[in-house]
This record gives sequence, C-alpha cells and structure tokens, in this order.
Amino acid sequence: MLDAALIYKLAIWSVPIVLAITLHEAGHAWAAYKLGDNTSKELGRVTLNPIPHIDIIGTIVLPLVMYLTSPILFGWAKPVPVNARNFKQPRKDMAIVALAGPFANFAMVL
Repeated sequence: MLDAALIYKLAIWSVPIVLAITLHEAGHAWAAYKLGDNTSKELGRVTLNPIPHIDIIGTIVLPLVMYLTSPILFGWAKPVPVNARNFKQPRKDMAIVALAGPFANFAMVL
C-alpha cells in the first residue's frame, strides 16, 4: 500500500513532469501549425491540455515503475504528427518544429 510520503512525492513531482511533457509536445504542434501544417491542429494536439499528449506506457506506466524501482526517471508522450509536405520550406521548417519542443522546455526552466 502507498504511504502518505509517497503519495505526496508523486503529487509534487507529477505537476512539473506533466507540464514538461505537455509543453514540449504542444511546442512541436504549435510550430508546425504556424508553419502551415494543420495535421496536429486537426487532431487536437495544439493544446496545453495534457490528455491528448499522454501515452499510457511512456507517460504513466514506465515513469511510475522507474520511480518505484530506479533512481532514474524517464518517459515520453505521443509524438506530434507532422506532414512536411504542407511546409513552404520543408527542411528548414522541420528543423524549426524539431527545435520547438526542447525550446519550450528551456523556456519553462526560465
């Protein structure tokens, strides 16, 4: 059974982790949308709502198991779908979309 300290830790740590994952994926989706690709917008992924970004295994199960069994914590979210054919400059625009996720994480740190 979970004790109060573990529940407290999970509650405190889950907020920044969910924010990091959500902002990262929303950053990719927003950049793609602004550069002309509506794919992520049509699938409801240009949002700060964490629900559309959650991957059951990568966002919930694996991080929980790793938290309970390892000093390392790792996870992921659903990848944002991007269709590079919708971009005016596909190579440049894909690079911008790829950098948008990590940029969102760095912005959150600040």
